[in-house]
Amino acid sequence: MKLLLVEDDPSMQATLQRTLSRRGMEVTACADGRLALERWRTGAPDVVLLDLTLPGLDGLQVLEQARRAGMQTPVLILTARGTVGDRVIGLNTGADDYLPKPFDLDELEARLRALHRRRPPSGDQAPSYSVGALRYDRDSGAIYHGDQVLELTPRELALLQALMARPGHAVSKERLFELVFPGEADVQYEAVEVVVYRLRKKLADTGVTLMTLRGLGYLLKTSG
Repeated sequence: MKLLLVEDDPSMQATLQRTLSRRGMEVTACADGRLALERWRTGAPDVVLLDLTLPGLDGLQVLEQARRAGMQTPVLILTARGTVGDRVIGLNTGADDYLPKPFDLDELEARLRALHRRRPPSGDQAPSYSVGALRYDRDSGAIYHGDQVLELTPRELALLQALMARPGHAVSKERLFELVFPGEADVQYEAVEVVVYRLRKKLADTGVTLMTLRGLGYLLKTSG
């Protein structure tokens, strides 16, 4: 598991890098927001562990620019900002998980590994495919509308990938839950509906409709 650790506190960075390396992770650490973006682009990490308070660019700016560029690596935000408002902002910007300081190292490791399980093995990536004007690009991991990258959170991306792999066929809520929320036993099945709702709004002008088939699940349908 390749981890990009973005933390500007030298003591915290050293502790996390040493501890997570001992637990079998390949850790690349940096302390600056702009450098983090560059390492993210070139290093192809499996998971990003991102602090919010950074020099150069803060963590939310790093996350926003990465998502806009089509980088869909799962992200766990690690910060002393523990308010509900900060958590909502982070998740809406495209984070997958959020752990306030202070934290338990065992819990941190468990959350990182849960995020890592969302990524397919390198030799078992999904093929590139298209539905209407939407195109999934295997090499970048992004979904395009025409030549524009769709700005999706990793959960929205996972759900849309699953539906694009079976165009015109319904995918059950249970199957989507397994793909979008792997290993997250404390999340209810209804959470899939929230992701569907947000994704449906983002598909509004693409010519592709996300339909609900009661009792069967969800499917993609092209107009015309």
